[in-house]
Amino acid sequence: MSARVLSLEQPAERTGATREIRRYARAYARSAASMAGLVIVAVFVLVSAIGPWIVPYPEDARGAVHLDRKLQPPSTTHWFGTDEVGNDVYTRVILGARVSLQIGLIITVVAAVLGVPLGIVAGHVGGRLGETIMRVTDVFLSVPALVLALAVVGALGPGILNAMIALSLVWWPGYVRLVQAKTLALGQETFVEAARASGSGRLRIVLVHLLPNCVSPIVVKASMDMGAAILAAASLGFIGLGAQPPYPEWGAMISHGRNYLPTWWWYSAFPGLAIYFTVLGLNLVGDGLRDLLDPKSRG
Repeated sequence: MSARVLSLEQPAERTGATREIRRYARAYARSAASMAGLVIVAVFVLVSAIGPWIVPYPEDARGAVHLDRKLQPPSTTHWFGTDEVGNDVYTRVILGARVSLQIGLIITVVAAVLGVPLGIVAGHVGGRLGETIMRVTDVFLSVPALVLALAVVGALGPGILNAMIALSLVWWPGYVRLVQAKTLALGQETFVEAARASGSGRLRIVLVHLLPNCVSPIVVKASMDMGAAILAAASLGFIGLGAQPPYPEWGAMISHGRNYLPTWWWYSAFPGLAIYFTVLGLNLVGDGLRDLLDPKSRG
């Protein structure tokens, strides 16, 4: 009898979850800006996925040299023109989409993996351990992230991997502060106090009650941070501390192209536009998620 009741309840639970997802999707779709951001991000994700199969000159991302076609303007043969060694800028911009999105995703995930557990410990466990975590966090937050990243990359040496390590190491304090504040607020809620009174251990309270209620602000912050991380990585590439030639990274392309402005404008313009629209799309998606998951933040 009990097994039969369970089999009837499970489809009902799944139906309720499906309805909730549809409700959120409809609410998200009401915002034209959020949908525009979603479309932009989807296009760049698609381009990054199929880029190696649609670019006309894949060898141009691996350091090929074609001096006979250097610095040619946009045309039907080279849609975005060519650079100083004859590489097709369109090919490098398209393949750079995968690089930049991977950079933003890795930095954001690593920062969240480091910051979220520390924030929960600081907010839920507290005591000297929590105080120590928050004071270290304050030290990191007191220094601008890009300045600290410059110092770390300067110590490790230029390169795309070192740039991602540096940015990940300076990005985590924001997650600590966010999760610690959210955990402290949740700790005063009745359902958490009831869980303590029923004898639930700290680990169970964290996994069942605290962490699930921290997911929404973490997702919103991560969506916003990914665009900022892409921009920061491009900044490091622009000053020569990020990706090194011939790696097709947008910031490095802008840096090399600035030497040819304004005559050969396309060299810097197209990777710059790629960064602009990627960051814009991610920010619009983040704004939409914030309004959807935290209506109190509106206005």
